[in-house]
Amino acid sequence: MSTLVEAIVPRRQGGVSRVVYGAGLAVGGSLLVAGLAQVSIRLPFTPVPITGQTLGVLLVGASLGPALGAASLLLYLAEGAVGLPFFAAGGHGVSVLGLSSATGGYLWGFVLAAALIGWLSSLGWDRSIRSSISAMFLGEVVLYGVGVPWLMSSLGVPLEKGLEFGLYPFVIGDTLKLLAAAALLPGAWKLARRDRRP
Repeated sequence: MSTLVEAIVPRRQGGVSRVVYGAGLAVGGSLLVAGLAQVSIRLPFTPVPITGQTLGVLLVGASLGPALGAASLLLYLAEGAVGLPFFAAGGHGVSVLGLSSATGGYLWGFVLAAALIGWLSSLGWDRSIRSSISAMFLGEVVLYGVGVPWLMSSLGVPLEKGLEFGLYPFVIGDTLKLLAAAALLPGAWKLARRDRRP
């Protein structure tokens, strides 16, 4: 099995088609991220809230693999863009994803982060805590690599302020989410392997 979700919920031969199976997983992943987005704390000095979204992105990418993980996050963005209250604190609309939105880069970064984490997980990086931490960390680097410059551009602030608004306040929380996701994956793999034993 190349992804955790395939090990836990294998597609039955002659049963549900691959497209329906993949669509169901993508929808499930998007709903997980949407639910975690509602765990939101606004800070007075930055337009970027602390949310549970990042944990969802890490888990979705690692569990679904690169293609389905990215598709799930693109679906999440589409759901919010068409008006479903799926972004942080019930936010929605196309404008949230635009260049003028301080948080838009983070949302687009979710897609790239999920794809990278999914690819690394498909190579087996999600099987041990050490390599899971590395995969999650690289995903976070990609996420902030898109989010911080986007925020700087939308607010017209220099790098120092961009880091102050868009990175520093989130380091501790995202480290905890990263560690939680990295700890869950190897345990889930052990359970999946045990359940598949005759």
